[in-house]
Amino acid sequence: MLDAITALTRGTRLAYSPGLRRYVFAPIVVNLLVYGAMLRYVLANFGGWLDGWMALVPGWLAWLEWLIWPLFMISLVVIVLFTFTLLTHLIAAPFYGFLAAKVEVVATGRPPLDDRSFMKTAVDALGRELVKLAYIAPRALLLLVVSWIPGLNLIAPLLWALFSAWVMAIAYLDYPMDNNMVGFADMRRRLAARWWQSLTFGGCVTLVTWIPLANLFLLPGAVSAGVLMWDRHYRDLGAPAAR
Repeated sequence: MLDAITALTRGTRLAYSPGLRRYVFAPIVVNLLVYGAMLRYVLANFGGWLDGWMALVPGWLAWLEWLIWPLFMISLVVIVLFTFTLLTHLIAAPFYGFLAAKVEVVATGRPPLDDRSFMKTAVDALGRELVKLAYIAPRALLLLVVSWIPGLNLIAPLLWALFSAWVMAIAYLDYPMDNNMVGFADMRRRLAARWWQSLTFGGCVTLVTWIPLANLFLLPGAVSAGVLMWDRHYRDLGAPAAR
């Protein structure tokens, strides 16, 4: 059975194989520019964010400051990385969608059902990213509110980790599903039906996104891995839904 780690290993080798490597350079450049700009912004503001967050801790929880401080810091790091990942996906989506289509041809020997030109893929991929953003944003906002509530924020890092894994599964498994005319609601149904594969894959991709600089070169491998996971675990879960 194709598991998440195997898929990422094979997918990374596939993305940088001679026939496909030319499709990964554009998203790497995009990610590098976004990464540099966001890193500069975060380094300039991180301390202030953390101090402001700690100032909200009520006096009756002061004795738990030794525990709350690291949990706040972990939550803040996860939120920053989560935001960075969403932003890079939104910008690089047209390239990732096209890469996923090319990988599917090489990996499975057949083109995706919606075999589009680059421009059509780019436009559709951007629209799909906005749909994903509309799904993710209110849930992320709710988690952000939980992260600021004393007591409840103790479990915020765990909730963010699970949510990040689910979001990464949606982000990277959606490229091949979109290319094969699987609607967004149907895509989420398929991911839920294979929840263990979805969360382990999404969790592994989340860990990849947390590796500074190396993630810029590993994310195209995650796109390829999503194609392999789609073909092995999700393709046979039902006929493609009309979009």
